[in-house]
Amino acid sequence: MDKSKRPFLKSKRPFRRRLPPIQSGDQISYRNMSLISRFISEQGKILSRRVNRLTLKQQRLITMAIKQARILSLLPFLNNQKQFEKTELTDRTTGLRTRIKRVYS
Repeated sequence: MDKSKRPFLKSKRPFRRRLPPIQSGDQISYRNMSLISRFISEQGKILSRRVNRLTLKQQRLITMAIKQARILSLLPFLNNQKQFEKTELTDRTTGLRTRIKRVYS
């Protein structure tokens, strides 16, 4: 049989089921910071349900817990350290752009 006319064969990999991110004994609460911090990105955003591998009910409870923790100042609303470093380097005293005046002779 010619290689070009051979049907596409899918490789057989064993299916591996991952452990659920929230165990049955874990309590979803705004005070449980070790659990909540797993579902927040580096920028401080709430990760999606697809990324977290949570059920709809678990994702709703996690979202509410994160928002409560943010309101009570247990979590920051934004975590953008890189932006703060960039703004410190710029001159923000005047807030105006200065133009270079060219002198034509």
